[in-house]
Amino acid sequence: MSVVVEDSIVASEESLDFSQYATLLDVFQKSCRQYADRVAFSNLGFSLTYKALEEASDHFASYLQHELKLMPGDRIAIQMPNVLQYPVCVFGALRAGLIVVNTNPLYTAREMVHQFNDSGAKALVALSTFGDRVEEALPKTSVEHVIITEVADMLPAMKRFVVNKAVKHVKKMVPDYRLPQAVSFLKALTVGRRKACKVVALKPEDTAVLQYTGGTTGVSKGAELTHRNLVANMLQIRAFLDEISDDSVVETVITPLPLYHIFSFTVNCMAVIESGNHSVLITNPRDIPAFISELKKWSFSAFTGLNTLFVALYNHPDFGAIDFSKLKLTMAGGMALQSAVADKWQSITGSPICEGFGMTETSPVVCVNPIGAIQLGTVGVPVPGTSVKVIDAEGQNLPIGERGELCVKGPQVMKGYWQRADATAKTMTEDGWLKTGDIAVLQKDGYVKIVDRLKDMILVSGFNVYPNEVEDELCTHPGVVECAAVGVQDEKSGETVKLFVVKSQNDLSEQDIIEYAKSRLTGYKVPKYVEFRTELPKSNVGKILRKELRA
Repeated sequence: MSVVVEDSIVASEESLDFSQYATLLDVFQKSCRQYADRVAFSNLGFSLTYKALEEASDHFASYLQHELKLMPGDRIAIQMPNVLQYPVCVFGALRAGLIVVNTNPLYTAREMVHQFNDSGAKALVALSTFGDRVEEALPKTSVEHVIITEVADMLPAMKRFVVNKAVKHVKKMVPDYRLPQAVSFLKALTVGRRKACKVVALKPEDTAVLQYTGGTTGVSKGAELTHRNLVANMLQIRAFLDEISDDSVVETVITPLPLYHIFSFTVNCMAVIESGNHSVLITNPRDIPAFISELKKWSFSAFTGLNTLFVALYNHPDFGAIDFSKLKLTMAGGMALQSAVADKWQSITGSPICEGFGMTETSPVVCVNPIGAIQLGTVGVPVPGTSVKVIDAEGQNLPIGERGELCVKGPQVMKGYWQRADATAKTMTEDGWLKTGDIAVLQKDGYVKIVDRLKDMILVSGFNVYPNEVEDELCTHPGVVECAAVGVQDEKSGETVKLFVVKSQNDLSEQDIIEYAKSRLTGYKVPKYVEFRTELPKSNVGKILRKELRA
């Protein structure tokens, strides 16, 4: 991927025909025709072909249209981990002309109420293991229709019966709940099979997905991602993947990050579908022994993850027994990739980690490292059709090489925040630039280095300290499994650095960490306080939650 560096802007030199698909449905229908007999998704020992996915999504769309009487533009919340029902529901909803509201199944009832009410969702599809929270939240929302699915609902009848019973009665993962108005997912498919779904006319500028931000700096907001946004980003990703893919070969992609997260949604669901490849869905990536057992079953060529997941995997004693001979690409997103982690992963798997950068508001991919020219410590170069720049606090462009807030312009940038014109105006300029809230440096070669989130920066005696830099250095200590740096108040310096550490050596002391830091960091960046933890708080995706540590 080539770029041009002019004055204060780095832009991709590559052009793509973003009009080759008008909507996500065009992508889906083309792939289902062209790759009908290929496997699209696998989960829990069962595989779903493109033909079967098309049929199931048709039945689900028909149920939404004919039975629930939902109309194009209505919102439907989909709340489940990586199971086969997820792509069926998403593509079924899109075929019915609905707007998908991706919802984290680990949300509290309070968070669910906010998202359902803010989006105006009329329907909800949820996994039974979260039924008690749905029961608590529902009376406070305007949701009219509830569809409940069990984890193995897409499996053959006998296996479905055994797995669902085991989940409920042996593992006791399904809580007691009462939702008398709910319809089972399997019944919805059965009823929907009676009539074909109606063809809906969609336009590129129609909103396809309401993707809610994490809400770390305030109330969670819904980013309106249009069909044009998501198609553009899918094609941008495809251009990147063309460096290693072969249309005559089905690539198997390991998908541990939840599809309701925008990175996995666009990369592992949409882009994989467009290219006719195969995604192996990992329902619970936190169960590392089970995850590794699943990896041993597949000859996989691509793996997407994030820093904390890579650490958890390679620290397991059975990780080295996995066959990595076909692995062409490991892609990292979601949080900063630490160089020590990338080095360790490559030494075991033989695959370098390719780090990129994106955000909810950009569908999400903005930059990615070219596979043949990875620069560790950077997030690569802008994807085709994309420009980036950095600005100062007054909004003025800064020269190449200076630190400032990263801004993005491209076809993948959202329409705006759902029903929040003020927030949209603060984030997007009239000429189409999106302010990311990330501090970055643009290099002379066009590569982008993310320094940190603006809100996470620590100000020590007037000097900027970026947690990513501290963490990257301290994670090279052989006794440190993972760590996180935050700012705490200090009488003398205003703020100072506190480091939370998960250690592998029992005799490792606070002073050992501080002395190691002194040998690698400027004085004001050295942690004044060190606290050992058995684990660090993480989001469902696996991103370390600095906000909880600060609290």
